[in-house]
Amino acid sequence: MSLPPVYITDTSIFMPNDPVPSEEMEEYLGYINDKPSKSKKIVLRNNGIKTRYYALTKEGVATHTNAQMTALAVKALFSDNPEKIKDVELLSCGTSSPDQMMPSHGVMVHGWLPEAEAIEVVSPSGVCCAGMHAFKYAYMAVRTGDVHLAVATGSERFSASLVSHVFEEEAQKLKELNENPFIAFDKEFLRWMLSDGAAAFLLSDKPNDKGLSLRVEWIEGASYANEMETCMYMASEKLPDGTLKSYLDYSPEEIISKSILSIKQDIALLSNNIVPLGAKRIKEIFDKKGLDASDIDYFLPHMSSEFFKPKIFEQIALHGASIPYEKWFVNLSTMGNVGAGSVYLMVHELFHSGRLKKGEKILLLVPESSRFSYMYAMLTVC
Repeated sequence: MSLPPVYITDTSIFMPNDPVPSEEMEEYLGYINDKPSKSKKIVLRNNGIKTRYYALTKEGVATHTNAQMTALAVKALFSDNPEKIKDVELLSCGTSSPDQMMPSHGVMVHGWLPEAEAIEVVSPSGVCCAGMHAFKYAYMAVRTGDVHLAVATGSERFSASLVSHVFEEEAQKLKELNENPFIAFDKEFLRWMLSDGAAAFLLSDKPNDKGLSLRVEWIEGASYANEMETCMYMASEKLPDGTLKSYLDYSPEEIISKSILSIKQDIALLSNNIVPLGAKRIKEIFDKKGLDASDIDYFLPHMSSEFFKPKIFEQIALHGASIPYEKWFVNLSTMGNVGAGSVYLMVHELFHSGRLKKGEKILLLVPESSRFSYMYAMLTVC
């Protein structure tokens, strides 16, 4: 008995408030130690992000939770037929910035959807790959015939971890010790990289009667944590031997004074490894699937920064799978880096662009620097 194909029949997004241009970022996130950032211009020049979205007012007051944004993206899938949300049998929600540790992100999203039925809910954790893990769980549930209609989401509310008061206690301590009051680059770097938003896919075992659908050919992943140390982390501190010390092992005072709950990244480890490992895996998957780069019509790589674009191109070409830039489709410059939601945002924009033709193939690539994990998927327009 053959398994049924799985289709993305619709996509939706919810971006909070108005787009924030680069020159206004600190008006939303606040100034650390009441001084403009020294690293902001350098980071923005490299990452190429022109506008992004924050679930914040200019006074730094939250306007939405992650769960609220995600629920609004899910509701947008059914804007033309609100009753159809009752047919959804599975809700699969991926994020790296849940509003709380417990309950799970997924059930909190479900809590904002009183229109829905009592259904199965899952919440893959992680960083950027969490959205793809949510997508794969929903895909497998439909593929096996376990459910007929599922929703997968990817979302982030990073801004809550980027506002200045998260770092001010540490900056004040440094000042009192007559040390440089500026926060370490591995912490401040991500203030200019990350933003908020939510998106959703509607997955079905039947394609649309009218209009295009995206058939999910396969979804594959790989983790290199067996050989790589941690690169991006939160609620912990990286020790000299490369291990992490959990926030559970710090006193409440240390958690605040050392800004343990901030997101941090080992920049050198990121730059040296994130692209080569991902490109190597693409080659392995192409060989396994009997694919050639010429089979790809659109390439949607999630990038944290435009800095990596030529490096991705070069490394993929080095492995014999060169994908020309004219086949790339990215929206980092206008949507920002929304982590687990970024690949959803790219697929949504392309799906609703009017550019797609039946038979075209779309390759998705999502790298995750936390401990070097990668997810890949192939979609066919039908």
